[in-house]
Amino acid sequence: MKILATVKRVFDTDGKPKLTADAKLDASSIDCKLNPFDEYGVEEAVRLQEKGIATEVVICCVGPEEAQKEMRTALAMGGDRGLLVKVDDTESLDTLAIAKILAAVVKKEKPDLVILGKLSTDSENNQVGQMLAELTGLPQATFAFKLTPDAGGWAIVGREVDGGTSDVKVKLPAVVTADLRLNEPRYASLPGIMKAKKKPLEITTPEALGVSAKPAIVGLGYELPPARKAGIKVASVAELVDKLKNEAKVIS
Repeated sequence: MKILATVKRVFDTDGKPKLTADAKLDASSIDCKLNPFDEYGVEEAVRLQEKGIATEVVICCVGPEEAQKEMRTALAMGGDRGLLVKVDDTESLDTLAIAKILAAVVKKEKPDLVILGKLSTDSENNQVGQMLAELTGLPQATFAFKLTPDAGGWAIVGREVDGGTSDVKVKLPAVVTADLRLNEPRYASLPGIMKAKKKPLEITTPEALGVSAKPAIVGLGYELPPARKAGIKVASVAELVDKLKNEAKVIS
């Protein structure tokens, strides 16, 4: 079984973003890291390989050349080789454009299983996995907390759903999106990091895959939320109630 595990280079959510004069995000103001939800997908793929179920784990990323750093992290976790679809201006991509690129990768690689994080922490759209399944015509199982392939070409996927969980059975090849409870991602070991430096990492482009990266939705700009007023301390409950009633006007 070949597994295609997708990863994304995202901004660190602990950083404090800055905007340029033309309302664009100043990328130099924030550090980048591997999307946390994609780590669950990579970890699950590597575990399936360690169990002898998967024979190859391919790490795929749509992003700038700098994303090789995050890809090497995924390779250090246990991926066998990487495929970077180079797009310098990833801010211009929407989820449909990314899904179209990944669909072309699926057509090229012909994996038996595609694992994505359920969403990326920068945009939180939760759309690419579903769009990819539609474009490729593959079955999908989203929000996975359990993944059990069997010898008959099927997989049982436990899904996080409103109010509980649900098990579904999908025919492979399929698209699965990883949720938080799927596993506990490992830290890349020093030997793994050293080995990852020598693992093959192919770089291609959307054009080489025969795909247009032109987005259907264009982001016009960003704006920071308004600054919040500083809080104050009150001396008594009575004073608190008075301020909530007469100043904040949140109670009557």
